[in-house]
Amino acid sequence: MTVVSNPAGDTFLHWQQLNDWLSGCESLWRPSPFAEPLPGWTRRFPGLSHWVGILCDEELDDYDRHPDKLAERLADFLPELDRYASLVSLPTMIAPDDSLARCTLAETIATDMPGRKRLQAGAFTASLLPLREPVLDWCCGKGHLSRALVRAGAPRASGLEWNGALVADGNRLAQRYGDPVRIEACDVMSDSADWNQAGHGVALHACGDLHRRLLTEAVAQGIDRVSFSPCCYHLTTSEEYQPLSARARNSSRLRLLKEEMRLAVRETVTAPQGVRKQGNRASHWRLGFDGLQRAVTGSDRYLPVPSHPTRLMKEGFEAFCHWAAEQKGLIIPPDTDFDHWLTHGARRLAQLRRHELVRHLFRRPLEVWFVLDYALFLEEAGYRVRLGTFCHRSLTPRNLLLDAQRA
Repeated sequence: MTVVSNPAGDTFLHWQQLNDWLSGCESLWRPSPFAEPLPGWTRRFPGLSHWVGILCDEELDDYDRHPDKLAERLADFLPELDRYASLVSLPTMIAPDDSLARCTLAETIATDMPGRKRLQAGAFTASLLPLREPVLDWCCGKGHLSRALVRAGAPRASGLEWNGALVADGNRLAQRYGDPVRIEACDVMSDSADWNQAGHGVALHACGDLHRRLLTEAVAQGIDRVSFSPCCYHLTTSEEYQPLSARARNSSRLRLLKEEMRLAVRETVTAPQGVRKQGNRASHWRLGFDGLQRAVTGSDRYLPVPSHPTRLMKEGFEAFCHWAAEQKGLIIPPDTDFDHWLTHGARRLAQLRRHELVRHLFRRPLEVWFVLDYALFLEEAGYRVRLGTFCHRSLTPRNLLLDAQRA
């Protein structure tokens, strides 16, 4: 597979158009319907508010799974959404079936590797062929990706992982199956990575600052090739996003706080049904408590509550409310009708899901905005960059791949 790229000017033009479009639409995606029961756009666009309000659950789920279809429908209310498809469109880098089969670890040797992760690693590896240089696998876990890479042609792989148990397990697996992989204990955020034996840095779903550290380290070390699929952009020590590229820093009209950055990855496309059900139940209870606390405090403001212990999900809504009140220093009146607030939470959840449908439309545009900034950073450092999708969204919605080769 030949490494090609778009001209640097095209990357910046794409980023700039997306930046301006997101800025013009921010009243639709900045307000969180969880904290703001009636976002401002519901009054500004009453036709849109009515349309989402009458959607049945099946329609709601279908539109949430198919954002292109949703954008086309919403363009009837908001003409600027006509540009959605062109702004998020990226080339496919999905490899042919024979390459996917060759690059995916067989189930018999993918010990301790979940099936979906096995397929993701195979698709990621196949999109990078040919592999000619020794690989440094960033935040590698047990080295499953490393083993797929060496079996697909990489001469050898070094893995970096901070968890000592994963390091030991990964080295045992590599030795057991005869793979030229060596995993070392390393906290990549505090230790200096040893790049001496590698010319190709890779990372599959390294989160936030971890993948940004890979970029800056690889550029500083002058590594020949960097290939990664980013994830969890909001996991950062900064309170707001700091663009990596000079052109984005000098041109951006957007300031994204952590919670707004989180929107880019708020999807449950691949989550098991039980996980989705548990998440809906937690949201139901939190919204019920939110109504209760507004009545108790007399303040029509959202009161954020910390993550709750898992045990509370077995103890019931009333126990959850007492726990949440204790966390915020509130006293719940003894005559509180908890059934009333549980019903209130159910109504709010139904309303929330419909209002969030509009906000969710901007998940992919925000993600592409982040990744285009990374591409610009690499281009400024003298790399030719390929950017596209390495697998279908049904396998993982985090399917973007940046593959950069020093020019």
